[in-house]
Amino acid sequence: MGTSASDSSAAPDNGLLKAAIVCFFVGVLAVAAIFLTPVVTDGTPGLVLYLLTLAWPLGFVLAIAFALRSGRRARNGDRT
Repeated sequence: MGTSASDSSAAPDNGLLKAAIVCFFVGVLAVAAIFLTPVVTDGTPGLVLYLLTLAWPLGFVLAIAFALRSGRRARNGDRT
């Protein structure tokens, strides 16, 4: 019959993009928590928060990987 929306050749898988967005926001929230921890608790941020900030650049890398995988492809040897 016709092609369905779940056909893998019709659209790229968005799992990598979702993972990139989650990692990015976890990293951003961790950075915000590092700055807010001394204000709220008069203590120092824990090691866990510093390790969670590593999710921020990981989100960028995953987003770049998604963009490269889902970009335009040349057809039939054409470069346009």
